[in-house]
Amino acid sequence: MQANIGKIDRIIRIVAGLLLLSLVFVGPQTLWGLVGLVPLATAFISFCPAYKLIGVDTLGK
Repeated sequence: MQANIGKIDRIIRIVAGLLLLSLVFVGPQTLWGLVGLVPLATAFISFCPAYKLIGVDTLGK
C-alpha cells in the first residue's frame, strides 16, 4: 500500500468526512452520515484504493 494522496487532497477528505459524519449528530440525524468514515480513513492512511484502480496519484512525487 503505497501512499497516493497528497496534502490538499487529504485536507479536502478530512473536511468532507467530518461534514458527512456530522449528519449523524446534527441535521437530519441519519446513519448515512457514517459514509464520512470512508474519506476520513483514506485521508489518515494516505491511500485510496479507487485512485489505485484508475491510476490517479495526487501525492506529486
